[in-house]
Amino acid sequence: MPGQGSQRGEQNQAVPTATEEHLAPAAEQHVPMTAEEIEAASVGAPTRLGGRVTLRPYDPRWPKTYAREAARVRAALGGVRHGIEHAGSTAVPGLLAKPVLDMVLTVPDPADEAAYVPALERLGFRLAVREPAWYEHRVLRRRKPGPGADSANLHVFPPDCPETARMLLFRDWLRTHPDDRDLYARTKRELAARTWDYMQNYADAKSAVVAGILRRAAGGEPR
Repeated sequence: MPGQGSQRGEQNQAVPTATEEHLAPAAEQHVPMTAEEIEAASVGAPTRLGGRVTLRPYDPRWPKTYAREAARVRAALGGVRHGIEHAGSTAVPGLLAKPVLDMVLTVPDPADEAAYVPALERLGFRLAVREPAWYEHRVLRRRKPGPGADSANLHVFPPDCPETARMLLFRDWLRTHPDDRDLYARTKRELAARTWDYMQNYADAKSAVVAGILRRAAGGEPR
């Protein structure tokens, strides 16, 4: 599904859609991050959760808050080819979620931080994660982006990145398949009742269920 940014002229690029070859590697071979790896990827000291994850019922304000944030990002990056999409659980109507907006931004070279990070910092984002070995992934975070959201995570990847394709396929499948949306919700509730050192530990614990859903989304596994 083309990103909204892809419809705004030649300065912008689409966030890629998924094809079957995108799906197998990461979901099937996911290895949870160690505390050392989480700390190494963090820009500054990583934020420790040290407790349970807070989930909230779906909030119809989330897509509206995303739309405002995306418009601000597009304006700030007017001279940079980019695409932006709403991803994660806040992008799936009816799905409970952490009150954190996940957005996917593609730029020509995420390693060239000077080309886009200063402009995003002027919007209130700060660089929080740097993972050069994983598609040059960066994460910028902003507190209190708008109604219903405690924070926003801006995930930055290069164009045609398999991970962005997987994220958007997962989102689109959950939007149209209530059985898997409910399975994912049950998984999140069960895991949120446990305590975690880092939010990444909670995310890693969902990986097996996510992999199964992605296989079905790619047509490779029935329920």
